[in-house]
Amino acid sequence: MHATATARNASTGAVARRLNWRVVDIVVAAVLGVAIGLVFWVWNTIGYAWFSAADALTPGLGGIAVGIWLLGGVVGGLVIRKPGAALVVEVVAAVVSMLIGNIWGVSTVLEGIAQGLGAELIFAVFLYRRFSLPVAALSGVAAAVGAWVFELFYGSSPNILKSLEFNAIYLGTLVVSGAVLAGVLGWLLVRALAATGALSRFAAGRELRREV
Repeated sequence: MHATATARNASTGAVARRLNWRVVDIVVAAVLGVAIGLVFWVWNTIGYAWFSAADALTPGLGGIAVGIWLLGGVVGGLVIRKPGAALVVEVVAAVVSMLIGNIWGVSTVLEGIAQGLGAELIFAVFLYRRFSLPVAALSGVAAAVGAWVFELFYGSSPNILKSLEFNAIYLGTLVVSGAVLAGVLGWLLVRALAATGALSRFAAGRELRREV
């Protein structure tokens, strides 16, 4: 009985250590958030032009350009692997994008929260234990769904006032964009960072070294 209790306590302690944030986690979350926020800022011009052109072609098709704005949650979750990491990195990136300047203002942060929560949900479902390409893609999809739900109700002209066809097309293109531009691209980006040795203090970096 005593041995069993000791083993159980040791296991509980190991899980707590794995999920507790370290100082390095906080620092890296901030750095990732700022870096991805700069990516968002650049994409605010490129992505919005793509969004507008696609939406002009077929209303709702603009969602295909949104995936890059979902990167923060996926990358944060894949690198830090702690509860809240996906949400924190996505929100920090959104704040940076807003502060540098964009046309959406504070709604950038509010939508970042919705997107970050979506990405976070997938990592939580897998108990912060699985960080494969399919999990990354699912995280991107969930972030996209978070964006869709937010835009369905927020703003002076929420999407709920638009046609069912528009919302179905928009959701479909968001999901594809989230899976590819946030999920797959985010997973590849983390792999590339790990290959440089920048993630040597994280499981993502150690995993790549074991594969090599």
